[in-house]
Amino acid sequence: AKALLAEEPNIVPVKLPVTICGDIHGQYSDLLEIFRIAGYPPDANYLFLGDYVDRGIDSVECFCLLVCLKLRYPKRVNLVRGNHETKQITITYGFYDECIRKYGSASPWKEMVELFSYLPIAALIEDQVFCVHGGLAPGAKTLDDIKQLDRFQEVTADTTVSDLLWSDPDERVGWGVSARGLGHTFGEDVSAHFNYTNNLTLIARAHQLVMQGYNWCHDFSVVTVFSAPNYCYRCGNFAAVMLVEENLNYSFVQFDPAPVQTKPFVTRRTPDYFL
Repeated sequence: AKALLAEEPNIVPVKLPVTICGDIHGQYSDLLEIFRIAGYPPDANYLFLGDYVDRGIDSVECFCLLVCLKLRYPKRVNLVRGNHETKQITITYGFYDECIRKYGSASPWKEMVELFSYLPIAALIEDQVFCVHGGLAPGAKTLDDIKQLDRFQEVTADTTVSDLLWSDPDERVGWGVSARGLGHTFGEDVSAHFNYTNNLTLIARAHQLVMQGYNWCHDFSVVTVFSAPNYCYRCGNFAAVMLVEENLNYSFVQFDPAPVQTKPFVTRRTPDYFL
């Protein structure tokens, strides 16, 4: 997997048609539901926008299945990195504990965390739709700026890679301070300038819980896709995937949670998970 991902550029090119998926967060039954609804590879092409692990109870299964599909169908399945695909975040939000529980060792976790650094930062659909987990970054005004970044390392704060994985669109103009503590907020003027400068028609991203599964903003120049229904098994939200057909025709498929196939592990210690 490392050898395959290492050959891919920071911005992986994607051809149409394709199904865009947002956050999965270890909800394996819901990942299988996506394939049931939108088609199984290689009959359907997929672009996953990160956050495969943490929060849910089956992060190992989610990430391993997607990596296997990437290996089996490298031109039909594309994976980019999310803000949860980092060492420190997985220690805090559940993936590390899950690996210890399921394997009795941290070795599988270490191997998967190392693989995170090989994931591309973003994707570009037919040179027109820029796809990233979080959003834009002050240090990346052009696509060429992103292409020149060194992604093969752990994500650290206050870097352009971190901003791309953590930032959010906002109603306020310009750049702002993110309440998340990492990344920035960016206004409609920022996304409009980025799209104009790079000859783009749309920015597609994930990262934020939206109750209908998808949400348009910035005068339909930015769309958020969130693919984990009933997030954390208690938020009550719909999930969605975005279908991008030939001629860049967009549509969305919303779905409810699938029946959970495994029972959560019960422990006396309650992890300090926050929404």
